[in-house]
Amino acid sequence: MKLLSLIHRWAGGLIGLLLALLGLTGTILLWEGEWISLPGAGDPVVERAAQLGSVSTRAIADGATRITFASEELGLHHLAMEGGAGAYVRQDGSVSAAWSSMWDRPELWIFDLHHHLFAGHQGELITGYAGLAGMVFVITGSILWWRSRRSFEWRLWPRKLQPGPIVRHHRDLGILIAPLLLLTFVTGSAMIFNEVAASLLSPLGQTERGAKPPEAAPSAGPAPVAAMLTAAKQRFPAAALRRLTVPSKPGAPYSVRMRQPFEWTPNGRTTLYFDGAGKLLRVDDPAKAGAAADVIEKFYPLHAAKVGGLAFKLLMTMSGLGLVLLGSLATWSFWFRRINRSRSRVALPRPVPAG
Repeated sequence: MKLLSLIHRWAGGLIGLLLALLGLTGTILLWEGEWISLPGAGDPVVERAAQLGSVSTRAIADGATRITFASEELGLHHLAMEGGAGAYVRQDGSVSAAWSSMWDRPELWIFDLHHHLFAGHQGELITGYAGLAGMVFVITGSILWWRSRRSFEWRLWPRKLQPGPIVRHHRDLGILIAPLLLLTFVTGSAMIFNEVAASLLSPLGQTERGAKPPEAAPSAGPAPVAAMLTAAKQRFPAAALRRLTVPSKPGAPYSVRMRQPFEWTPNGRTTLYFDGAGKLLRVDDPAKAGAAADVIEKFYPLHAAKVGGLAFKLLMTMSGLGLVLLGSLATWSFWFRRINRSRSRVALPRPVPAG
């Protein structure tokens, strides 16, 4: 048990601030739809394929590579362009806000910080390993709490900002939110290490990972985007049009993402691929996917509280803020105790030799 405690404390002291940072940025992103206060952000969604096609055609002509359509969370279309540029467009086609870099929009750089630590793929791997470490913290912390369970006390804040009271608060707060933290760490790590998750879930069936888009023949002139969206809506009349992606290289298709009523993922997994002439090439229907794909589809909406309504969002907010407290206070108390010990050793008087 002493070895387990030693590993738990040292590991927490080393990456506690990283976990606190992920908890803080994740909590802010949970409420992204509420704090983006641009003109049109609260507009009710009106889905008309012809109107979406008209907006998308103008956006593609202006350089958009991806258009995410307005939703109940945010009533603006999000246009993504090369180099981090983009715009929010109202449903009537007027521009609500435009930017030339992700640094111009807080939700964009906070998202990049949370997912990539401003370090691209390498930063994403670091956050994934931090999530794996978080799972170990929850398990080892629960084991360590069990031996002191009789002294459990509900407190939002330590009695004193000293190592002893902080450790006790850390232990008791940690066990309260342990299930939510475990859910956060498992879903977050599974999204990053998706191949590992797919392998672990392979007994449930195949997943959609690794399926390559179909090849698209080259075509001249503007693509009939409105016709693509109309065809997609006719194919899945109960589904919501969620995203249009423009080919990034020759031979790549246009893709239309939709969300069917049974899907949890905000932008859905229902995907229709078209060539530049508007010919339907392939349809990926998650209704025909196996159980493993269904499980994987739940990771993001659970992690980001996109399901469960306000109650679940508040629970995940409590989890995120709890992680901020656990990580920051644990790191502070861990190093504060060691600094004090070092000062005590330096301050000890040396014995005077007898004359």
